[in-house]
Amino acid sequence: MNTNPNKVVAFEDLGIKEYQPAWDYQEQLMKGIIDTKIQNRNLPAEEHHTTSNHFLLVEHPHVYTLGKSGHEENMLAGIDQLKEIDATFVKVNRGGDITYHGFGQIVGYPILDLENFFTDIHLYMRNLEEVIIRAIAEFGLKGKRSPGETGVWLDVGKPYARKICAMGVKASRWVTLHGFALNVNTDMRYFEYIIPCGIKDKQVTSVKRELERELTPEEVDHLKAMIRKHFADVFGAELVNT
Repeated sequence: MNTNPNKVVAFEDLGIKEYQPAWDYQEQLMKGIIDTKIQNRNLPAEEHHTTSNHFLLVEHPHVYTLGKSGHEENMLAGIDQLKEIDATFVKVNRGGDITYHGFGQIVGYPILDLENFFTDIHLYMRNLEEVIIRAIAEFGLKGKRSPGETGVWLDVGKPYARKICAMGVKASRWVTLHGFALNVNTDMRYFEYIIPCGIKDKQVTSVKRELERELTPEEVDHLKAMIRKHFADVFGAELVNT
């Protein structure tokens, strides 16, 4: 266990960024944390270096990502169709199946050393869900968890249950990668080209669709601020701009 836990989290809003460079950046941050942990193994406890934590928000151009446990048949569009809709397809090393990222989403990538917080991946996922549940409640939306399925849902247990936020993570040496994708002003037509998260009998939705209006840039900024606030509250962290 980390003998010198650090609950400060470096926060960055990357704006609009292609998927691959954002993934590469996550990997770079993860490697830095893991390298520190490896160095610490050869040092007495009192000389251990603190490990850093990071939380990135980003918006991606249209891209479909398939998790390591996913099934390619859940990608319904072929190469030509992807070109027509100006989207790309990437296989990634997170858990989960296929999902879509695109304009109008708020995507969050926490790169945390969980030894600074708690060593429990299940609790980590539930905490991420809690952050989003609290954030969208600021807009009058009642997000819930769906038993056996990750992410945040609306009207759980009803025939028209729908997912508003997808999640998929990877952890190595208790350091997290990937995260969540919250549909805000998302063009939901892009979900028609996949079976989202491999779940055939449930729908996806967005804040825009639920409120029946597009959020203004100021409201999107407010939603991001709420995600940041509730992330700090739920994880007991201090977020600092970098």
